[in-house]
Amino acid sequence: MKYGLIGERLTHSFSKEIHEKIAGYNYELKELKKDELQGFIKSKSFSAINVTIPYKEAAIELIDSVSEKAEEIGAVNTIVNKDGKLCGYNTDFYGMRAMINKSGITLSGKKVLILGTGGTSKTAFAVAKDLGAKSILKVSRSEKSGTVETVSYATAYSEHKDADIIINTTPCGMYPNVYDTPVDINRFKNLSGVIDVIYNPLSTLLIQNAKELEIPCISGLYMLVAQAVYACELFLDKRFEETLIKDIYHSILASKKNIVLIGMPSSGKTTIGKLVAEKLSREFIDTDDEITKKENKEISLIFEESGEEYFRNLETEIIKSVSKLTGKVISTGGGAVLKSENLKALKLNSEIFLLDREMSFLLPTADRPLANSKDKIKALYSERMPIYMAASDKVIKVETDAVKAADEIIKVGKYYENKSN
Repeated sequence: MKYGLIGERLTHSFSKEIHEKIAGYNYELKELKKDELQGFIKSKSFSAINVTIPYKEAAIELIDSVSEKAEEIGAVNTIVNKDGKLCGYNTDFYGMRAMINKSGITLSGKKVLILGTGGTSKTAFAVAKDLGAKSILKVSRSEKSGTVETVSYATAYSEHKDADIIINTTPCGMYPNVYDTPVDINRFKNLSGVIDVIYNPLSTLLIQNAKELEIPCISGLYMLVAQAVYACELFLDKRFEETLIKDIYHSILASKKNIVLIGMPSSGKTTIGKLVAEKLSREFIDTDDEITKKENKEISLIFEESGEEYFRNLETEIIKSVSKLTGKVISTGGGAVLKSENLKALKLNSEIFLLDREMSFLLPTADRPLANSKDKIKALYSERMPIYMAASDKVIKVETDAVKAADEIIKVGKYYENKSN
């Protein structure tokens, strides 16, 4: 290995794509068991590597020298082999600081709760201190003694519910366990910022909950990109323009976001979705098709034999499964976003487009029990359009030209850079 990333589990990582966009070199992902870490680092069989969960603290004991900032934090995420001497750095510090500055969230004079006690929590503590936080506590499953006050979640809820800022450094909510959330932010009534270092999914349930409460928030993709650019500078001993961080962030975000199409039955979701997928070289997924494959029967028959509730539960199961994916084009059934559970799942990794076709163009279809007559369509249209509008990020007016609608989705979503997957 010349350049790469080591960690215990790396199936969720975007780092290979990011580093290869930065400088074009081959960047490997290498999963190591705990008993393999020392042997790999001591072998020095690499030019430079990044280190992630759970080895950021352990690695610091296995190298020859450590930067002042990494030593202060007590964790490294970057190791450079300089003629056989291993030098450790912490570019997470600068990446996290860049992310918080981008968010506009102010830590100066604030009470900050850091969820977690691992290597990244140490980085968060150093950043919060650097940005002028008034008080900083770590929150863990149990009380712990040490140089930083650490309280349990129960104590945080009872004695520190006046916290201004929450920073999540735990893996709770990270792929594949995307439906977990580390803390109930409804119990903290003074929050002015929520920061989550997780980047996969793009918008964790913690971040979604903050958005619903209109609390300023940011998730971890910008930090990931920023720290990678700073690490690459150390890898190659060169400086990059600061604008590179923003350029790569927007490129990665566009490539990873699912494009989800919602709307009335016969609004063109499948036809337009396939066109978008073809133009962007993405996989197309139709949730109704996934349901029929799973049950090996048409939707009309599922309704007839098992009823609507059974169908809706199947739909939720499928949506929760495909919503974990990234970089897809997903067409949903007409009733998919009626359940808040489904909408939360779709928002994990997606931009949601409403295909708004005039009711006069919506045609009854025999295979859709709730839309098999003009009267049913008219009733559905009146009931559902306000829900669709509220659920969507962008609205695409659809007339008769499906190609034009597909091009409009690509244009307004700024997906130009995602020409291959």
